[in-house]
Amino acid sequence: MRCGVSSDFFSRTLYDSQFDLIYAGAQPNMGPAGATLVVIKDGLLDRVSRKNPSMLDYGVHLKNESMFNTPPVFAVYVSMLTLQWLKDLGGLAAIGEANQRKANLLYSEIELNPLFNGYALKKDRSLMNATFTLAEQSLKDSFDQMCQEAGISGLAGHRSVGGYRASLYNALPLESVGVLVDVMSELEKKA
Repeated sequence: MRCGVSSDFFSRTLYDSQFDLIYAGAQPNMGPAGATLVVIKDGLLDRVSRKNPSMLDYGVHLKNESMFNTPPVFAVYVSMLTLQWLKDLGGLAAIGEANQRKANLLYSEIELNPLFNGYALKKDRSLMNATFTLAEQSLKDSFDQMCQEAGISGLAGHRSVGGYRASLYNALPLESVGVLVDVMSELEKKA
């Protein structure tokens, strides 16, 4: 099985033997844009029968210990610092618990506050990107203004569906999610 996990990578313990190949961009939780991590199960490359260009051939990269071309040194260095930070926090289990607390706090408010609706079904919710919309579009200007006054930015939803998207990546503290929840609750009181 293959898995693309850029948003979830290093956000919790979820990597096990069920995956043959994991492909992840570093930017959400591991480091800056420019680095990509590929994890390949032993023996998988032996089964590749077609000829790929050398830059797209994981076997070539493996044989050259990931040094076939010049790596993005800054991105690799920052990724190393981030991985050390995660280790110092207690590893994937610890960051997973912290991320679950953030998601629980926000999704609880979305569920309990009648002014908001979540996009995803409970079973499909992302721990890293909570998407929601206002039940009444007439409150959009008020909510946006309240968010701005609270110092919240970057909540715009995807261009194809609109609404709001709160990214809960590793570096975001629980207190920041609390600020958003407080604004959502305050909107309910004013409405």
